[in-house]
Amino acid sequence: MDTMDLNLLVALDALLAETSVTGAARRLGLSASAMSRTLTRLRAATGDPLLVRAGRGLVPTPHAIGLRDKVHALTREVQAVLRPSVIDLDLAALDRTFTIRASEAFMDLLSAPVVAAITGAAPRLRLHFAPKLDKTAHPLREGMIDLEIGVLGTSAPEIRSQVLFTDELVGVVRREHPLLVDAAVTPERYAACKHLATFRDGDPAERIDEALERLGLRRSIPVVVPGYPDAMRIARQSDLVALVPRSCLGNRLTRDDDILQGLESFALPLPTPSFKISAIWHPRVDADPAHRWLRETVMAVCRAAYPRRR
Repeated sequence: MDTMDLNLLVALDALLAETSVTGAARRLGLSASAMSRTLTRLRAATGDPLLVRAGRGLVPTPHAIGLRDKVHALTREVQAVLRPSVIDLDLAALDRTFTIRASEAFMDLLSAPVVAAITGAAPRLRLHFAPKLDKTAHPLREGMIDLEIGVLGTSAPEIRSQVLFTDELVGVVRREHPLLVDAAVTPERYAACKHLATFRDGDPAERIDEALERLGLRRSIPVVVPGYPDAMRIARQSDLVALVPRSCLGNRLTRDDDILQGLESFALPLPTPSFKISAIWHPRVDADPAHRWLRETVMAVCRAAYPRRR
């Protein structure tokens, strides 16, 4: 082990984050000269300059840019390994803040029971809900997000996930909509309607459009909205046809008649792709007792809401 110095990993993480010897030294509580010597050692160890002069500052080399995320993740994992673990979790005394990234649909349907389950058991714990604007793994890697709920959309190999339930898309229209009156819903009648879509329809909706195209049909979509709750509200007051996950129609923890008041749902007249809703987190918090309890509680709430669609 004489050739391995984990302090170099911590120093490299600081240097790549700050792109400044002085800034990295300040972050680690070292002198600028000590950090400069460490940079020299890192250059010798990696065989790369890592940071090179550009005007009055430093810029990372391509090799350093390629190392940045990996080094940061390794540093966090090493720090977690060497930090004393908490065996007994005292929920009543748990004083932490967790950030959960979730979609608007999740917030509408399950945020209240999730909050009730978590704060009821851990009254000093704080929850911050962040909007799900994309599926990038960066916030999980950087620790900006503690837990994500939704469709796994990242190829990051280290990300952990656990399926909560399986969902599928269904059609939604206002009650007494012409599409549901007097005749079966066929692909032709479905495609002939005016539709509204969401920014987050993604692959499932695209596969439905592909199935229509194979039949020589195409949806007309004059309206696009941010999320599924908006789509349901507009469908309730118009002749537009919405495409939403079945989970949006309610569950055992929410009253279906409240959500569906004035709406009718129907099975799509096409092969309906299913998709998995998962809890997603970074492995550095895998063994953290508080985080484990958080995700297990969220999983329990979701599975109680959708027991038949795991």
